[in-house]
Amino acid sequence: MCGIVGAVAERNVVQILLEGLRRLEYRGYDSAGVALIHNGQLNTVKRTGKVQSLSDAINSENGLGATGIAHTRWATHGSVTETNAHPHVSTERFAVVHNGIIENHKVLREALISQGYTFNSDTDTETIAHSIAEQMKITGDLLQSVLNAVKTFHGAYGTVVVDKEDPNTMVVARSGSPLVIGLGFGENFIASDQMALLPVTRRFIFLEEGDVAEITRTTVKIIDTDGNEVERDIIESLVEHDAGDKAGYRHYMLKEIYEQPSVIRNTLKDRVSADGLADNIFGRDSESIFAKTEYVKIIACGTSYHAGVTAKYWLEQYAGVSCDVEIASEFRYRKSVVPANSLLVTISQSGETADTLAALKLAKEIGYTSSLAICNVDGSSLVRESALSFMTRAGTEIGVASTKAFTTQLACLLMLTIAIGKHKNMPKEVQQNVLEALLTLPTKLEETLQLASEVEDLAEEFSDKYHSLFLGRGDQYPIAMEGALKLKEISYIHAEAYASGELKHGPLALIDAEMPVIVVAPNNELLEKLHSNVEEVRARGGIMYVFADKEAQFESDETMRVVNVPHCMESIAPIVYTIPLQLLSYYVALIKGTDVDQPRNLAKSVTVE
Repeated sequence: MCGIVGAVAERNVVQILLEGLRRLEYRGYDSAGVALIHNGQLNTVKRTGKVQSLSDAINSENGLGATGIAHTRWATHGSVTETNAHPHVSTERFAVVHNGIIENHKVLREALISQGYTFNSDTDTETIAHSIAEQMKITGDLLQSVLNAVKTFHGAYGTVVVDKEDPNTMVVARSGSPLVIGLGFGENFIASDQMALLPVTRRFIFLEEGDVAEITRTTVKIIDTDGNEVERDIIESLVEHDAGDKAGYRHYMLKEIYEQPSVIRNTLKDRVSADGLADNIFGRDSESIFAKTEYVKIIACGTSYHAGVTAKYWLEQYAGVSCDVEIASEFRYRKSVVPANSLLVTISQSGETADTLAALKLAKEIGYTSSLAICNVDGSSLVRESALSFMTRAGTEIGVASTKAFTTQLACLLMLTIAIGKHKNMPKEVQQNVLEALLTLPTKLEETLQLASEVEDLAEEFSDKYHSLFLGRGDQYPIAMEGALKLKEISYIHAEAYASGELKHGPLALIDAEMPVIVVAPNNELLEKLHSNVEEVRARGGIMYVFADKEAQFESDETMRVVNVPHCMESIAPIVYTIPLQLLSYYVALIKGTDVDQPRNLAKSVTVE
């Protein structure tokens, strides 16, 4: 969840480090810091808040260094202070940055204190710095010291260490938290995400689980978990960092909401036509795997979990394949029974979500036939470790509250429904209808975005609200869940989602004039039931905001505000109805005055448990 950047070069690397941090700031922004080695000195500058504060401090102090490491923090241990910010230093010689959690840090801390080390912070990371300093007393070699130290760590870490007495070297270690080496000419780099390094290189080595590497200006030496020196493939990246500015929008989130028609077109490009899906779009062996698949398990977290729940409806309704969806953090810690011929589908924007990666590893051990990753980042850990992968092509998403990543995931899952369904007697006319719906989707999203001013006006009525309920039926229930998540993420309004039929089983007790109820109401076979649920709310004095198909026969009155959503085909309705809920959360957040792109306590890529 934190951002890491490091460089070893002949030139001053300060601006490289700062630019890398800016590109990773969406991953962690409680505090930021940099450690630089210059003229035999280790200089550390740290600031709470945004990267700009760090940049101002470094510029005022004229920071110099040809070797340096830098970090943006998302706090796990210790409050947000300069003392707790990274890098952490031991014996005024070693500096460390770290992404992850050292679970046995208390035991390590006690042992290190008994050995004479003084702790200045409340973090788990400081134990890494002191552990390496202690090992250096034994080995006198930085690489070997890190190899020895990591054997004592329990938990997850992507960590980088520098030694002022060996100024041309960085040593890095990866366990459960991603690190990528960037290769230059007479200089090399390290980062937690390749996006940080795109201004200086396109050549990358993705470290594997358990790797420890020594990086100098001209060499890279990698040691695997068995203690053997190994070579990893060099990947030429084609990734574009297409979110460098807001393109005239007030926030990245709003920009990304409005990008959805174009990114969906990109998601469908060369994959979907009126004649069907293109061959082998899910991978070379996908057709034979799908033909054998009798059960699908979807694993994800947060917004991606809501995409998975939507796909369950599609896979069972259209493809006739049994499907279950589970939160990754629950799946990985329980015993489960694996049906025969089971396909595991993981969904993640970043491809580095710690719980999802752990669930994939477990699934391989307990007998899933194969695995498919639906992901936005090619080359990510999830993609590399899955048998099949399918890129959402959403482009870089900077806003912490996911928008275009979610809708592209849904489009990919609808394609997956067709791909599996054609092996499971999915009727040709159903396949054709879903294909036709997908091809109309970008245009329908453009039409729906024209509701923005109406939704902005509606949002004014939430200015004094602190709680809300979202309702949906069928495949709109997970869309209600996603709408509630968006509202709570960026406006800090408490929001819950319910399947509409559950109202009478408890939530009706919450209904009053201070509890706005948001309803998603496409024109489908559940509409009549939904009308009954709306009347239940109305009878108890509730105030409702209904996003409805114009043919759904909802009319505005003193207790109900209706926004008419463009009519669309049933299969794509969950994607279309996502748009007004995203707009609602955005405009309510503006009214509340919150930080839309970087809401409190949250980070974009969740690489810790």
